Amino acid sequence: METQLNNTLTNRTIGSLLKNYASYNQWATESIVTWLQSKPVELLEQEVASSFSSIKKTLRHIWESQAYWLAAIKRGDTENFGTFSDDTAIILNGIMEQSAELAEYINGMDEQDFQQNNLLVSPWFQSDFENFEYVLHCVNHSTYHRGQIVTIGRNVGLTDAPMTDYNFYNIYVGKIVQQLAFAG
Repeated sequence: METQLNNTLTNRTIGSLLKNYASYNQWATESIVTWLQSKPVELLEQEVASSFSSIKKTLRHIWESQAYWLAAIKRGDTENFGTFSDDTAIILNGIMEQSAELAEYINGMDEQDFQQNNLLVSPWFQSDFENFEYVLHCVNHSTYHRGQIVTIGRNVGLTDAPMTDYNFYNIYVGKIVQQLAFAG
C-alpha cells in the first residue's frame, strides 16, 4: 500500500493536484447544496451570529467569491464579473453552476498556466502571485465558508450535514471518479 501511494504521489504535479482540488470543490459544493435543497428555505434564511448572518448570505458570498477568483485566474474583468440574485433557489443553482464552471476551467489549464504570474489590483489588495496560489486560495476560501454553513445549520437545527472533507473525497469519491474515467 505504501509503495502504491508513493508511486502515485511522485507522478503528481501541481496542476494535477489543483485539478483534483477544483473537482473536490465542485463535489463538496454540490453535496452541500443538495443537502440544503431538502431543507425549508426559512432555515436557510434564518439569521444567526456569524460573519455572514445566514446560510443564504454565506452561499451568495461563496458564489460571488468564486466568480471573482475565476475572473482573476482567467485575467478577465474583476470589477464586473457577474450579477448575483438574492433569491435562495437561484443562489443554490448559481453556486453549483459556478463551481462546475470553475472546475471545468481549472481542469483545462496546463502546468504552465498554473505557474504564470498574474497581477491583481483591487480596492482591497494588490498581488502578483502565480495562478496556482489563486486557485488554492479560491478553493480554500470556499471550504472555509462551507464549514460556516454547517455551523450555521447546526444553530438553526440542521444536524445532518454531509461529509465534505477533502480526505474523504480523495479516499472514496475521487477514487470512484477516476475508476469511471479510466473505464470509459
